[in-house]
This record gives sequence, C-alpha cells and structure tokens, in this order.
Amino acid sequence: GRGAADRRAFYTAERCGSIVCEFVPTRLQSLRLVDGLENLSIATGVLVGELAGGEVSPQIYSLCGTGPRSTLRILRHGLAVTELATSSLPGIPGSIYTIASPDTGYDKYIVVSFADATLVLSIGDTVEEVNDSGFLTDVPTLACAALADGGMVQIHPGGVRHIKDNQAKEWQCPGLKRIERATTNSMQVIIALAGGEINYFELDVVSGILNEMGQKVMGLEVECLDVGPVPPGRARSLFAAVGCRDDTVRILALSPGQTLVQRSSHLLQSRPYSVALALLPSEPGHVDTTLSVGLDNGSAMRSTLDPVTGAMGAPSARFLGARPVNTSRARVGGSACTVLLSSRPWICRVDGAGKTTTVPLSYAPLDHACAFTSEAIPEGIVATAGETLRIVTVELASEGAFNQTSVPLRYTPRGVCLFGDNIVLVESDANDLGVTVKRNMGFDGSGSGDKKPKDLDGEMDIDSDDDDDHEEDDEEDEEEAAAKTTPVRGPLPATPGSWASCIRLLSPTTTETLDCLELAASEAALCCCSVQFASRGAEVLLAVGTVTHMTHHPVAHKAAHVHLYRHAGGKLVLLHKTLVDGVVAALSHFQGKLLVGVGGALRLYEMGKKQLLLKCEFRGMPSMVKTMQAAGDRAYIGDIRHGIHYFRYDASLNRLILLANDSLSRCITCQELLDLDTVAAGDKFGNICVLRLPTGAALGNTAHQGQGRTLWDVSALNRSTTQLEMLCHYHVGEIVTGMTRASLVAGGAEALIYVTVTGRIGALLPFTSRDDVDFYQELEVKLRGEVPRPTGRDPQAFRSYYVPIKHVVDGDLCDAFASMPYGAQKKMADSLDRTVGEVLKKLEDTRNGLL
Repeated sequence: GRGAADRRAFYTAERCGSIVCEFVPTRLQSLRLVDGLENLSIATGVLVGELAGGEVSPQIYSLCGTGPRSTLRILRHGLAVTELATSSLPGIPGSIYTIASPDTGYDKYIVVSFADATLVLSIGDTVEEVNDSGFLTDVPTLACAALADGGMVQIHPGGVRHIKDNQAKEWQCPGLKRIERATTNSMQVIIALAGGEINYFELDVVSGILNEMGQKVMGLEVECLDVGPVPPGRARSLFAAVGCRDDTVRILALSPGQTLVQRSSHLLQSRPYSVALALLPSEPGHVDTTLSVGLDNGSAMRSTLDPVTGAMGAPSARFLGARPVNTSRARVGGSACTVLLSSRPWICRVDGAGKTTTVPLSYAPLDHACAFTSEAIPEGIVATAGETLRIVTVELASEGAFNQTSVPLRYTPRGVCLFGDNIVLVESDANDLGVTVKRNMGFDGSGSGDKKPKDLDGEMDIDSDDDDDHEEDDEEDEEEAAAKTTPVRGPLPATPGSWASCIRLLSPTTTETLDCLELAASEAALCCCSVQFASRGAEVLLAVGTVTHMTHHPVAHKAAHVHLYRHAGGKLVLLHKTLVDGVVAALSHFQGKLLVGVGGALRLYEMGKKQLLLKCEFRGMPSMVKTMQAAGDRAYIGDIRHGIHYFRYDASLNRLILLANDSLSRCITCQELLDLDTVAAGDKFGNICVLRLPTGAALGNTAHQGQGRTLWDVSALNRSTTQLEMLCHYHVGEIVTGMTRASLVAGGAEALIYVTVTGRIGALLPFTSRDDVDFYQELEVKLRGEVPRPTGRDPQAFRSYYVPIKHVVDGDLCDAFASMPYGAQKKMADSLDRTVGEVLKKLEDTRNGLL
C-alpha cells in the first residue's frame, strides 16, 4: 500500500538520475584479457581512400560500434609492420645483406653496398660501422654470405674474396672482364661475367677452399640469378635460377655430373629484374622449392620446381606496382617466405591453411631488403628506403586480409565525409546526456575511475593496498590498461527526446582529433557533407544536418537545422544555421549549391549571409529522403521506404524533374553511384541491387512542365513515371549499412565495397570478359549440389530470399571449391574441361584482382 507508493515516488527518473552518478566505473582487477576476436560490429558506414599520405593502397575507414564503445576503424590491406629501428645512410644504397655468426646463428654484420663503396655494420648492443671485417670497403658488393667453414665470402666486380681467420683469398676476374651479377649461399657461389659467362664455385669444407666447378656461356646477358638456400640434410642446392635479357628465366642443375645443365625455361611477360629460390613448406616435414621472378613491368611470377627434374609448374603472375620488383628471402611466422618489393612491399608465404598467398605489407615502399635475426629480434627484416636503414618485423597476430587501427569515438557514428584533407564524423546517441552534463554530474564513463567507491554518508570503507595498485598501474602498458577499461554509457536522461551529439574533425595522417564540437542539449547530428558554393569561390564548407528533441515512438521532433561551418586554424567555426521543417537525413553538393533532403522534400539552397536561401524545391517524395548523391545535373535520391529516384535539374526553369523511380518499394539504407545512369543500393532486408536508367529517359517527361511552378513542385509519384531497370540483385543476408566504389590494390579492378550491420566487409567485383562469366556460372551450378550445407538451405534459394538472384555469381560458393577433397575437385574440373590447377588458378586470379 502506502510503503510501495512511497518507494515508487522515491525512485523517480529525477532521483535515479541524481544517484546513478554515484556509481564509479572501475578497471578490471580479477580478470585479465587472454584473447579476443576483432569485430567491426556494428558497422554504420564506410569510406575508402588513400588519405593517410605516403601509402600506395587506399585505407578503409569503417564507422563501428554504439555508445561509448564506438570507434573509427582504419583498415589497411596487408599485414601489420612494426618499425623497430631506423638510421640514416651516407647515400642511396644499391643492395643490402646480412652475415650470420657461426657460433650463435644470429647475424653479426649488416653489409650495405653503394655504387662505389661498401659499408659494414656490426650488430651488438648498438649498430656501428667496423673496418676490421676483412671486406673491401672501396668497391661495391654484389653478394656476400657466411660460409659453412666459418668464413665469409664477398663478391665484388673485380673478383671473389674468401675471408677466414682474418685472412683473405681472392679469385680475380680473367683479363678485363668484370662480374655483373652474383649469388651465394653457405656452400655455393655463382657469378655472371659480362657477355653472359657463368662461373660456378663450390666450397670444400675439408680444405676450406672455394673450387671452381664449371662454367657456362649463356650467349646473352644475364640480368639476375639466384642459387637459393641449401636444403636441410643436403650438401648443396640442386638448382640455380638465371634471368636473361631475352625475357626468359632458366633453371640450371648444380648436381655433380650435370653442373650448369639447363633443366627448364619459361618465357616471361617482361625482362626479369630479380629472381629468388625459396624453400616454402608444403606439408608437415616437406618443403617445396618455389621460384619467384620480379619483372621490370612491376609484376611477379611464381612457380614451383620439381625436386628431381627441375621442371617448372604452372606459373602464377600478379601485378604488384609501378616499380620493378626486387625479390629476397626472409622468415616470418616461423617459416620461410619471399619478400617482393615494388611500389609497396609484399611477402609470399604459406598461410595456416597450407595455401601459398601473396599479401602486401602495410608499410612505406622499400628499395632493398633481406632477412635479419638477432637475440632480441628472431625474425626481422632489414631494409633500405632512400637514404635510410630500417629494421622491421611483420605481425601475424591477425592473418586476415586487413590490419586495423582503432580511434575511439564519443557517441555512435552517424555519418562521415571528407573535408579538405581531413575527415569529419558526426556522432549522436539517443536517450543520452552530453559529455558536459555528465562531467558536471561527476560521472566518468571511461572506466578508469577509482576503485574505492564513496558512500553517500561517507561511512563505507574498503581495505585496499593503494601503494601496490599504483605500482601495478605504472607497470601496465597501454594495451593492457585499455583491455581492463570498461566503458559505461552513464545515467539516463529523465525525459524522452534527449540526445547527445558532437561533430569531430579528424586528421587521417595522424588519426588525431583536431576539433570536437559538442552540440547543444538534445540536438543530434545525423548527416554531413562538404560543399562549395559558387558564390563563395573555391572555399570548402561543411554542412551538417541536425534535429532537436527527436523521438522514435512516436516519430516526432521539435526543430531541425542545417549548420554551416568553415575550417579556420584547425578548428570548425560556425557560420550560421538554417531552420527547416523536417528531419535532415541527407545532404549533397550539387552544381555550386547545397541539395538537402528535408523529410519528404528535396530542397536546393544557395549561400546567404545569415542563413541558406531556398532556390528550388520538390515536395513529391513518397516518404523520407534517406540517401543522396549527385553528378552533373542529376541527383540520385534514396527514399527510406520507396527505393531509388533519379532527378534532373533544369537550370533554365529552376526545377527538379523526376526522370525515373524504382519499381519495387525498397527500404534504402545506402547507395553508391556507379556511372551517370547506374546506381547500386542496399536495403534493410539485406539485399543489394543495381539499377539503371532506361535508354531514352535522360530528359524526363517535359510534356506538362509549366512556367509558373519554378520554385516548388508537388507532383505525385505515380505509375506513369519511367521505371528503373534492375540489372543485378543479390541477397547478402545482413543489413547493408554502407557502400562505396574503390580499388584496393595497384592495378586491381574497381569493386563495390560494402559493410553490414554485423561488421562484414564484402565486395562485388565486375567481370571483364564473357569467358569468365560462363566459367563461374557453370562452376556455381555444379557446386550447388556438392558443397555441404550447414543449415540445409539451398544456396540459390538463400540468395533469392526476397527477389530472385540476377546477374550475380555467389563468390562464397565458388571459393568452396578449394576446400573440397581432391577427388571431388578432379571430378568437377573434368566436367568443366579443365584441370584442378587451372580452376584454382582462375579463382586465385579473380581474388588477386580485388586484393
């Protein structure tokens, strides 16, 4: 009775809001994070572009999370690289090598070769130059290595220098000939003289002498050569690879009795620039000799050698960059790999599934590289870039296609756009209080507050060892401290319609927040765009759409505005804001003006001194404008319930003319313009479609245009309007929240990149030939009945959940071919009149076209 009524009166919203701040979030004390799975959920948008500067491939900027756990994830295609040391060099080097110590197995020298000199660096507690190594320092070094007898070998243009026990023996070039190319391992030395003559030396471990075993005249100049490492349990490498000026790579035998006998050759697409033989693991306890050839045109060719005959298998080529490809060997993740250097660094390695992959490194371009190992760095790479020497390691913590950097945000990200050289994000949370209000209430939502809570009466006392806790905090690194932090959203507002929102200006090069504007209480930013008004010249301004006191049940709001900002001194400066009568969910720059979606109306604004000036309006949208893009004199509008609409702006009539609309009522969540007539769109039911304007509909219906309705138009969207043609349709299975067009690698095809609400990143890659279409369609049909179905659902029925799948091949289904047993692969490949290797190569080439 009365007691229950008193309790209900006591626990009012106002009372709860006043006492909830007494709860101070603390850091975890009894739990320690052991492992975690990185996830982009919830992804609310995506932006792709090379914005960081100095990187070849673009970055993917994904808006993730909700509330205090919101982040901006910056994803880079490739493996993460940690730079451990960097040092300046006296010039631009021509190559770099390391020499291991016979006692410890760690590298003791770094040898840097220049055009007319050699620099020898000793590795210890510090890296410093030495002059007593026995190397000639007044000549360039073409190759060097530690030999199996405990000595070293240096190959320079004048000869081969064998150094052991502080004594040097040298083989001089005959006559006036000079050494142009050289390669060596712990047992063998191969040199190429001018004119294409190859000399082969082998170390006699008993006598400690390098014996000349044979020579061969190739008949043409040698561009590159490599002898490869000595396989475990063998006395020598059985093969050497030689790249010749006639655009061929040749395999020479080095076994006794068949020295320098050619075993196989392959015609290349371009002149070979470098070549490397690496022992890559294939099965447990077995290794394959893999040939990697870097070409002048920026491509790399990979092939596997037969261990007995030396015959080359089916080659696989890939374009890596605009620069010639330099190859070398290294170790990453406990196994051998090949480093490929072009416009960006790559590595060729065998992943955890036993598949040989070529993946890029998220690092600046490098000129030369080789393996580096020390007691502190067991698997590193020493490289040069310009006049700098760098020691790096490759991180394999995540073997996915991307590595990511996380930037914490304050609220749920709602939109993102480019603003000059920076990125602008608008963040807002419903039913939340602003950070200033929370701070005034004494609430700290970072989760890093004191562990000792304070009682309302000051009587609670908890025993704790404060000194020990402070010592532990000092010893924790940043990652461990972040793992122990538990973000808490905070007290709930007493009244509905409360919002917390901010506008963040972020530098993509440093990922630092340049400015963060907290909006007024209960005002939420929903969208943003950069705009250049014709009346303001080339100045780029920022337009932000906001709404005040908006509620979802029922849908209502008190006010809505369009804010206009300029960038001055690294800060956002408000110019003015314009009151509108509907929710602003989409903005776009359009022909020197600002196109705004205000509820169910389209409005075109010009810049004014105190507010935006309305120039044109279309009031016939069936529901509410959700997405918007513009190109030329056309605007592409996505309605939140009724699909895509195409508009054309007639400047002479100052009128927006409807060209065509969608035949289906799609609940649009995102869109991306593919060309002037084609738009891709995603809806809230997990579908992606591609729509195109029919031929002849570009001018629209001008039969009933009147001269009296130039400012606004309330024409209803009826069935007489031209309908868009649906070119493609595909059911993803998750709500698609963002999409954009981008090419993720140099020379790769431009694809449609999308993100879903669960954090998936997907891509739709266009076919470029009819043969590819026929191949993949036939492969898809055959795989539908062969691939196991975990849910028991037919793949085609799933992809046609709402609308029959059209002109899209299920890439996930085709990729399942690689995981099938070999017998099933052979049977299916025979039915396609191809070999298993050809099918796998086709799948790899298509994947390489995207990544």
